[in-house]
Amino acid sequence: MAGFTPLRTNRFVVESRTLLVKGLELECLIGVHQHERSSVQRVLVDVELEVKPIRHGDDLNCVVSYEDVVAVVRRLADGGHIQLVETLAERVAACCLKFDGAVRVSVTILKPDVLPGAAALGVRVQQTL
Repeated sequence: MAGFTPLRTNRFVVESRTLLVKGLELECLIGVHQHERSSVQRVLVDVELEVKPIRHGDDLNCVVSYEDVVAVVRRLADGGHIQLVETLAERVAACCLKFDGAVRVSVTILKPDVLPGAAALGVRVQQTL
């Protein structure tokens, strides 16, 4: 990020923070098969959002809120049928990169109840500004 100055605290420099959302369980209409268009499926979502700190302090206004990230994921998952897990992951990633200071995001979406014998199937999408 051009012109970025790392945030200095008393003894160290905070170059970035990574916000983590792990194992967010949601139900959504997702999949290409006919039965997936009318029955919700369980998905597990992980988000790792790297943020360059803009402000420093023990205040929610100084960070990206976990609640805001989870709200984005829920809104997208509740937005109607999506054919591909990849599409949902890309939409989540694109929305997360709109948060102040966001520079990189990794989104993993797993469908745990799809294939007998497999713990889960899914995708990881990584995007960078």
